[in-house]
Amino acid sequence: MKKAAVLIFLFALVIIIIPAVVVIPFTQKAAQEQPQKKVSQTQNSAARHALISVTVYRSTEKRTDQVALNDYLIGVVGSEMPAKFRIEALKAQAIAARTYIMARIIENPNVRVTDTVQNQVYHSPEEFKKIWGKDYGWKMKKVKQAVAETNNQVVTYGGKLISPVFFSTSNGQTENAKDYWTTDVPYLKSVSSPWDKLSPKYKIEKTLRAADVEQALGVSIGSNKGSLGKVIRKTATDHVALYELGGKQFTGRQIREKLNLSSTDFQLTQNGDTIKALTLGSGHDVGLSQYGAEGMAREGKSAKQIITYFYQGTQISKMTVKKQGAIAKK
Repeated sequence: MKKAAVLIFLFALVIIIIPAVVVIPFTQKAAQEQPQKKVSQTQNSAARHALISVTVYRSTEKRTDQVALNDYLIGVVGSEMPAKFRIEALKAQAIAARTYIMARIIENPNVRVTDTVQNQVYHSPEEFKKIWGKDYGWKMKKVKQAVAETNNQVVTYGGKLISPVFFSTSNGQTENAKDYWTTDVPYLKSVSSPWDKLSPKYKIEKTLRAADVEQALGVSIGSNKGSLGKVIRKTATDHVALYELGGKQFTGRQIREKLNLSSTDFQLTQNGDTIKALTLGSGHDVGLSQYGAEGMAREGKSAKQIITYFYQGTQISKMTVKKQGAIAKK
């Protein structure tokens, strides 16, 4: 009887244990495989993203470098905007920078950009170490954060990447693209930017030699005293649209570029052989104002709010992994 009881007990034990032995290893395997699958997908995304590189012509060294996309963006954001700016302003700059370079690469996969204002200013980590000195650590960390937290984000209008032009400081209002470049762009419309008045570049005075002005503009202005030239027409944002000087007419943009002035909101005053140029703002004044972005960030606005304010009617979209992979293969 006892023997029968023992046999019954052992049989019952086998019935319970064997299914457990069979089930537990596969359950553990499934639990182990699931995270591995997720990690693999993440790594695949990162790998495809890393495959996109930017061909950068280093103007000083006169050589061409291949720079991974994110490294390029870090180099641009740190160069184009002060790292001391608030993180949301830096993130807005990162989104604009990414949009610009992705649009160029999509248009021409073999495109080569410079490291100057001709495209976007870029510096390498080694160069930043020299520029930032003892502040390198916290500045680089902050710039990397701005790029990482906006990963894959670009600005679109009507489903297409925009031309995300930006500049330093306005005169209090950004300019319509049509009034500066003569081409109307629906998302590059004038908006108020009162924060710019706190910029150190808001008001700039520059002294020029009368002889240099004559040579640059191809005019004769003599040696007078007082206001030089005459404003024929201004834009709605108080920038000079048309200017008369020495019997010739110039656009405000021509005067700015030929005399290397900070903006098209200028006044010229002559005192004999010297001319003083007083300007409000710094840059072409079209698109995103960097000091305006900083002012908005200081008020608690997000990078998205900054972007959609300065680029009217736009939205922030994501560059998908599939799209990135397709670009990387080209």
